[in-house]
Amino acid sequence: MEKGSEKPAIQMVIITGLSGAGKSQAIRALEDLGFFCVDNLPPNLLPKFGELIVHSKGKIAKIALVIDIRGGEFFDSLSDGLHQLGAQGIQCEILFLEASDEALIRRYKESRRRHPLSGDARIFDSIKLERQMLADLRGRADKVIDTSDLSAQQLKNQVFELFGKDARHSQLRITIISFGYKYGTPRDADLLMDVRFLPNPFYEPTLRHLTGNDEPVQEYVLSSPTTKVFMRKYYSLLRFLLPHYTKEGKSHLVVGIGCTGGKHRSVTLANRLAAALADEDYAITVKHRDIDKDRGGGEGT
Repeated sequence: MEKGSEKPAIQMVIITGLSGAGKSQAIRALEDLGFFCVDNLPPNLLPKFGELIVHSKGKIAKIALVIDIRGGEFFDSLSDGLHQLGAQGIQCEILFLEASDEALIRRYKESRRRHPLSGDARIFDSIKLERQMLADLRGRADKVIDTSDLSAQQLKNQVFELFGKDARHSQLRITIISFGYKYGTPRDADLLMDVRFLPNPFYEPTLRHLTGNDEPVQEYVLSSPTTKVFMRKYYSLLRFLLPHYTKEGKSHLVVGIGCTGGKHRSVTLANRLAAALADEDYAITVKHRDIDKDRGGGEGT
């Protein structure tokens, strides 16, 4: 390399996770974003692939690879491969896709495909085994997406948000999700906050069928002295934590805020928290996972 020249920046994303969780849709989304994509790359070929990328001298700068249990001897060779890529100066982001057992079983029944680990085992047992095999890798992931309740288009949109050409990768991206505990916690959440201790609009007849996007509900929740103290303390905690996550190299943080049904309190506070953080140097996305569920009433939210 000539003096004064710069090494071309290489962006590599490794897509992995549970079989049936949407890895094929994710890599197609990255292909639409201009990534050079390879599906089912054997992990022991990672170092050789890295050499080809480096020798391309910038002609191939955005790469996405799907590596999963179909690659055989998965863990040892993948770990070694990632280490050798680092030695070549190529840093990777790991995108891990997962889904609930129920969602995966439903998808396998609908597609009538066999699980890669199935053999003579039941689908549920194969999913459980794969989840155990991938537990350490999930812990190493830079980004985790739970696709249980996502359509193919919604998954594509999330991939676009994370890796789109307009995304500022030096900036911490924060997704704030409101949810209802009676529908389960978001599997991809890094931080969870239970706000069921706050005054509940569900028990006010005029507010029950509204949501936290409606001003009357917001006024009810936010006017509580308990809410005011909580928001001040929680915002202070996040302002302390976020720079440390950034310092440790985390690029995407998922904050879950839950009430009973995910319709009133959690929606209100997710919106208010996003507004408070908007003045900071973060890219904020707000999602209300369960806001349209249980429109007929039901348990308090």
